[in-house]
Amino acid sequence: MSKKDIILKYATVLFARKGFKNTSMAELSKITGVAEGTIFYHFKNKEEIFLSILENIKNKILNAFIQYGKDNKYDTGLDMMEGIISFYLFLVGQMEDEFLMLHRHYPYEFAQVNPVCRGHIEEIYNGIVDVFEKAVLRGQKDETISDIHNRKTALIIFSMIDGVARFKTYDLYDASSLYNDLLKICRKMLSASNLSIS
Repeated sequence: MSKKDIILKYATVLFARKGFKNTSMAELSKITGVAEGTIFYHFKNKEEIFLSILENIKNKILNAFIQYGKDNKYDTGLDMMEGIISFYLFLVGQMEDEFLMLHRHYPYEFAQVNPVCRGHIEEIYNGIVDVFEKAVLRGQKDETISDIHNRKTALIIFSMIDGVARFKTYDLYDASSLYNDLLKICRKMLSASNLSIS
């Protein structure tokens, strides 16, 4: 692993667990064993490290969903939606530090003043919601999902799932105990014939 990769790996852990503002370059130097001067050789400042991590997280999440789509086939759009929900929660468990960093306030605060940060965050969430929307569209085509506004529905379902993921991220509640009920609620919401969102 290169020194640059080591810096990014440990910076991800520190930013996730302590927060961006509470992580010093001296601390990053100590934990990585890389001199501060060497860190600044690879990155102009702490913000550039953060943006590199965010880009890595974006690529890791979106590539994981691309691979998931290639590896899994479903009979119906509703089955596909359940699979995507399960995969998203699995990914949160596999990428704990990355999602903890995403679930902190700082990325959204920084996005207000930094267009590169904003672009990465938008690509992450739009990419994920696109996957949920594909399941809605497929379900509408095979008539397992009601004729409802596909993008809004994808956003609502994703918001619910991400809320459960945040319980896990912050260890506020046993998110796994909600899993079966979450799937039942989503299935009922999506297949309800009287549901109409415009």
